[in-house]
Amino acid sequence: QVQLVESRGGLVQAGGSLRLSCAASGRTGSSYHMGWFRQAPGKGREFVAAVDWNGERTVYVDSVKGRFTVSRDNAKNTVYLQMSSLKLEDTAVYFCAASVNFPRRNSYDYGYWGQGTQVTVSS
Repeated sequence: QVQLVESRGGLVQAGGSLRLSCAASGRTGSSYHMGWFRQAPGKGREFVAAVDWNGERTVYVDSVKGRFTVSRDNAKNTVYLQMSSLKLEDTAVYFCAASVNFPRRNSYDYGYWGQGTQVTVSS
């Protein structure tokens, strides 16, 4: 079992920045590839970014390329999502998740999930 806990999100103005973190605990959390997803009201869960187990490879959805950066610190068992130049359409509940395969963009490829954290971008 792997337990994932996201940091508190928040309210940020458009154009601003916010960093989310996801702390992993339990069975060898650092050996999993990690992903970030988001879900806006009334919409399905959308892949945002993923990082492989040692942080060397990353993938992003096109809409966040150049604005978001995913990284990890295995010494701290923590994965990060640095979000910059935030837009109104980035408003969503953000989830981190763990997978045994990389890269994976479908939510059903992830076996462990955090509880989600709300990010709201205001104009």
